[in-house]
Amino acid sequence: MPLYEHVMIARQDLSNTQAEGLIEHFGTVLSDNGGQLVDHEYWGVKTMAYKINKNRKGHYAFLRSDAPAPAVQEMERLMRLHDDVMRVLTIKVDAHAELPSVQMQKREERGDRGDRRERR
Repeated sequence: MPLYEHVMIARQDLSNTQAEGLIEHFGTVLSDNGGQLVDHEYWGVKTMAYKINKNRKGHYAFLRSDAPAPAVQEMERLMRLHDDVMRVLTIKVDAHAELPSVQMQKREERGDRGDRRERR
């Protein structure tokens, strides 16, 4: 089955347990349609670059799934209809990374930023 990564932004006035409950809810939607939620990370409340539906902050969640395309389409459809979910981004990947996502890593663990010239 194809592998997907999803980032979801929920409303800021939800509690942490309600935001994590959304993750579990959409994981069951995937499993009901023949897929599975491989891993998930709750990134917490973060400030957004611009307002979405009059909200300046939002609960961010990252989901990794292994599901057929119709299951992912159904989950996305339900996310877009849900009142608490403001934005969803889904991408198809070749393989899931074993490490925690970049958002969850500490600055020291991220490593070098590449071939950047020294600033004078």
